[in-house]
Amino acid sequence: MTFLRKKRVLLVLFITFVVLLFFTTNWMTLFYPIHYKEHIKEQSEIYEVDPFLVASIIRVESNYKTGRESRKGALGIMQLMPETAKWAMEMAKLSEVTMENIKHEPKANIQIGTWYINSLSKQFKGNRFAVIAAYNAGPGNVENWLKKGTWDGREETIKNIPFGETRHYVQRVIHYYDQYMSIYGGQF
Repeated sequence: MTFLRKKRVLLVLFITFVVLLFFTTNWMTLFYPIHYKEHIKEQSEIYEVDPFLVASIIRVESNYKTGRESRKGALGIMQLMPETAKWAMEMAKLSEVTMENIKHEPKANIQIGTWYINSLSKQFKGNRFAVIAAYNAGPGNVENWLKKGTWDGREETIKNIPFGETRHYVQRVIHYYDQYMSIYGGQF
């Protein structure tokens, strides 16, 4: 009988611990962490980009894993295509950043990626959904969809994005963006 009492006491203690953990911490941050927060915040302020958007793109692109190279050749945690990265480095006049930095150093990758998001945001007049789609499919494709009326750039019509990969990508980035905003209360 004492063995069962010990089990009950341990169960009550465990449940109490879990309840206290649940109510005293923002436990959802364990499931939706934001790594490299300092770099994201710094670059987001410099380039006037929503840091939660940057974090959401990183989460979908690489889940914060450095040194990645996709099958198509995209580099680093923001999965920048080499041509896009070279163009961005030239346009942003970031001569100190190299292709090797972009692949292996989160700060350099976040700097170029955030600059690129800012550039897309200007091109698409702040339309976050078009920016996300352009980050994945390229700005030329998104421009064509908008001009031809294939997609109107609204969240409600994401299902009209002709590329399945991009459609799914935009939905995933928006999902993480909404989760981050909810969990972190809009405070980066």
